[in-house]
Amino acid sequence: MAQTYLSISDLTFTWPDGDPVFDGLDAMFGAGRTGLVGLNGSGKSTLLRLTAGLLQPDRGSITVAGSLGYLPQSITVDTERRVDELLGIDEVRKALHRIESGTADAADFDVVNGRWDIEERAVALLARLRLDHIVASPEQLDRAVGTLSGGETVLLGLTAQLLCEPTVLLLDEPTNNLDLDARLRLYAAVEQFPGTLLVVSHDRDLLERMDTTAELRNGDLRMFGGNVVEYQRIIDAEQDTARAAVRDARSDVRKQGRELVEARIKLDRRKRYGKKMFEQKREPKIVMGLRKMQAEESAGKLRNNHIEKLDDAKSSLTEAEEQLRDDREIRVDLPDTQLYSGQHVISLKGVQLACGPTITLTVSGPERIALIGRNGVGKTTLLGAVAAAGPQVPWRFLPQRLDIFHDDLSVAENVAREAPHATAEQVRAQLARFLFRGSDSDVAASGLSGGEQLRAALAMILLAEPAPKLLMLDEPTNNLDLPSLAHLTQALASYRGALLVAGHDLPFLRQIGITRWLELTDDGVAEVDPR
Repeated sequence: MAQTYLSISDLTFTWPDGDPVFDGLDAMFGAGRTGLVGLNGSGKSTLLRLTAGLLQPDRGSITVAGSLGYLPQSITVDTERRVDELLGIDEVRKALHRIESGTADAADFDVVNGRWDIEERAVALLARLRLDHIVASPEQLDRAVGTLSGGETVLLGLTAQLLCEPTVLLLDEPTNNLDLDARLRLYAAVEQFPGTLLVVSHDRDLLERMDTTAELRNGDLRMFGGNVVEYQRIIDAEQDTARAAVRDARSDVRKQGRELVEARIKLDRRKRYGKKMFEQKREPKIVMGLRKMQAEESAGKLRNNHIEKLDDAKSSLTEAEEQLRDDREIRVDLPDTQLYSGQHVISLKGVQLACGPTITLTVSGPERIALIGRNGVGKTTLLGAVAAAGPQVPWRFLPQRLDIFHDDLSVAENVAREAPHATAEQVRAQLARFLFRGSDSDVAASGLSGGEQLRAALAMILLAEPAPKLLMLDEPTNNLDLPSLAHLTQALASYRGALLVAGHDLPFLRQIGITRWLELTDDGVAEVDPR
């Protein structure tokens, strides 16, 4: 393969509302795998969309050596469309079939452009990504997609990109909604990609497969030579150094403050002594006047010297604090959500899901249940069935897409709708627990990043009236940056009610203290040991 790279030069982009994202950004991504990390809202997805041409920069250029493929974070599939249409090979197949039947013209050969095996490659790729239940032979490429799960949609989108054989491939949160088996197959596809790969993800297992890590922070891009483990090691070491520098700077500020006070006391004493000598007229007037002028000049220099030292110490402290990263934590120690052992929560007996299996499920007390299973088996459907049956305690549901907001309302207004008896001051005080402080709570819901949406959604469901004693969460780690994932983990770990969580992120599920693991299959639900 010819040299492949992605070059970004002087990239500048501002949203229509005046919010700046990049100002003169420069970057170079060569052959190999790069994980792009950063806080939610730092511009990771925006950078990929600019590179893909979906957004136009205000200034600067983006150069792709070869062809570009892009898998966005959210994919919407019309289930009535044919598989080959969604894969982007329908026109090639039509041209191939006309050539095979002898009814082709010269334009058909241009359309095919050497891709004589496109059908076989499509079927092989679908099989490699475990989508052979959708298409098992070239003839089945004609069929309608049908109803796909979120994970199957992602894998179908990846197949479409790989069929185009791009030299530069952009993936935005590609493991969202993927079950464990599908993740392994996506990991294998990523590791086998021969060109320049740029991946935005919160999935540590995927990020550990990267050759390089790039971090977007405050509009700047910083490269780290290694995967996310090496990146985290460097950041942790830098933060240890930064915390030590802050401690030293604070100590110096206190020291310089004390010395300034001591200097002022000393100068006041000298002033009182000089005044006393002047009043007693022990020396000629001209001599005393000269001494007074010299004393005042010396006092001024001494005072200014200490003030300058204090100002320098404060500046050093400010610089040291700027190197510290935001380590604020969500606080959700809400006593009204507490459940007691044996308290009845869910009773689902012999309920047949629309996707096939018949389910019996009981939950009591503050149990924490993980619901796992392959994509499309019906985990989301089961959560819906529990909601329809009516849990026997106050409950709230956090959907995959976090589509529970009124987009034209602010964060505070959305929360207030769920807690009508709370005052505006109470709403804002509670929102501060979820890191929405001051004007942050006045931002419209439509303007929130993925991690901010997650925090706002948690605030809505946990601060609702009555307080929920059961949380049902559907793939809650989707689209979260690493700090936001840590926030969510911390929030759920301190929650006192019951949890029913559908997901595939085993490290996350273990960290929130899951007590029962249930696997949903075509035959029903069974307790399993995920080890």
